[in-house]
Amino acid sequence: MISTSTLFRTCALATALTIAACGNDGSTNVAQSSGAQNTCMSRGDYGWGGPFSLIDQTGTPVTQEDYMGRPTLMYFGYTVCPDACPVIMEKITYALDELPEDMVHPRVMLISFDPERDTPEVLSAYVSNPYYPEDMVGLTGSDEQIREAADAFQAIYSVSEQEDSAIGYVFDHSAAIYLMDENWEMDTFFIATENPRDMADCMTNFLPQVEG
Repeated sequence: MISTSTLFRTCALATALTIAACGNDGSTNVAQSSGAQNTCMSRGDYGWGGPFSLIDQTGTPVTQEDYMGRPTLMYFGYTVCPDACPVIMEKITYALDELPEDMVHPRVMLISFDPERDTPEVLSAYVSNPYYPEDMVGLTGSDEQIREAADAFQAIYSVSEQEDSAIGYVFDHSAAIYLMDENWEMDTFFIATENPRDMADCMTNFLPQVEG
């Protein structure tokens, strides 16, 4: 059972986590990171994450068990996000480039808030971007399935209608990046303002060495 103090700490942090204003004026409001390595190491104490049942970019039903055995760098977002998600992917790409070659590089995963537009076909095209990691995964599902997954990670999102825009609607959402270990347990998380080199330095505390 989660203690009252832990629950309060978790809720307070979840509220502060990098809320991205993906609409209106196109700005991004982000919480500031302390940047210290002890912060990197302690973030796993929140114990966020959990089982999920979703659909991947090939249309195949999947759960967290399909991604065990290798670390995963995961975030929530959607493919037409105008600002926060491109920043997240840029951070991830640069951070992965900073990792030592003899260290296992985590797969990258997007869980979309937007099942109406982010069909498996759309996600397949998105994760096939040549500038993204080759084995990037895109997941979608029903609104209920996505909400359950987001709640497990304390990910916050809401729809904002954009009647005067061709995009129609956007999501205001938190923008944490979660590092999950081989057993789908959270090692740490990052916020979108963090330096990619600091992210890489943090990940080296958790990632295994390449065998052989």
